[in-house]
Amino acid sequence: MADITRRLGWRHLRGAPTAHIRHHRGTRLLHDGPGLSFWFRALTAAISEVPVDDRELAMTFHARTSDFQDVAVQATVTYRISDPAVAAARLDFSIDPDSGVWRAAPLEQLGTLLTETAQQHALDVLSRTPLSAALVDGVTAVRERIAQGLASEPRLPSTGIEVVAVRVVALRPEPEVERALRTPAREQIQQEADRATYERRAVAVERERAIAENELASQIELARREEQLVDQRGTNARREAEEHAAADAVRAEAEAARTVRLADAEAARTVRLAEAEATRSVRLAKAEAEGAREVGEARAQAQEAWLRVHGDVDVATLNALTGTRLAENLPRIDSVTISPDVLTGLLTRLGTRE
Repeated sequence: MADITRRLGWRHLRGAPTAHIRHHRGTRLLHDGPGLSFWFRALTAAISEVPVDDRELAMTFHARTSDFQDVAVQATVTYRISDPAVAAARLDFSIDPDSGVWRAAPLEQLGTLLTETAQQHALDVLSRTPLSAALVDGVTAVRERIAQGLASEPRLPSTGIEVVAVRVVALRPEPEVERALRTPAREQIQQEADRATYERRAVAVERERAIAENELASQIELARREEQLVDQRGTNARREAEEHAAADAVRAEAEAARTVRLADAEAARTVRLAEAEATRSVRLAKAEAEGAREVGEARAQAQEAWLRVHGDVDVATLNALTGTRLAENLPRIDSVTISPDVLTGLLTRLGTRE
């Protein structure tokens, strides 16, 4: 949209570089070109603004395939106005001199023209194509047919329109048909997924089996080695028992020999002691016998001498000696109590003797 300002009955227009401005006063063309800027009088001026930039036109329409299935076509057409003078002559691009707004809707007319033309060629292609083929190769076919149809359409060059590019975004069937068409693919994908799952499970089972076999082989090898270890331990135990038994036998033999030697030595010592004791006893007996004999002889000699002495002594001396011996053998008398009766008897005896 052009930028228009007011100054005392005059108007100033400033156009964009992508807008082609045509200024007429009556039948006279005063200004013609893109990005113009000029003053004009609103009562005598006729101004057209034609966009010359590339424009995108998105379109969506329905078509029917050869097997009577509805499809939705989504396409985009890029176009430009290559001849602004022709376009301004064929379509109403005039603007309001006060606001700069188009008086009509020329771009909508161009969009309708392009959409109907593209739809006609797309319907022509899809009406001879089954749904399955349209979904597989229909995008390319429809794009090429629309591009060829728009290039050969005589109304477009005569209107000053040039088609730059055509893009077909998608061909979509109805939701029910699309779901029905997706079902086999989904089933196949699911089957592939299930097959992959089964294969993965089979691989996992095979790996688990291999692991179990390895574990079993390890356990068997471990059991075999444990058996060898038990056998070796038994052999070692038997060898150790034999060595202990041999050592015990040697020790017992040595102990028996030592005991025999000790017994022989003890017996010899006992014999020697017995012999010495017997010798000593014999000697003691001989000495005692000799002593007894000598004592007997001494006693006999003393008795003989005593008898000889006493034979020569008178009776009074013998009595005195006898009393002395008796006195020597009597017990010790600490005190003597003489009663009057005894004293009387003694005095009587003494008196009688006198």
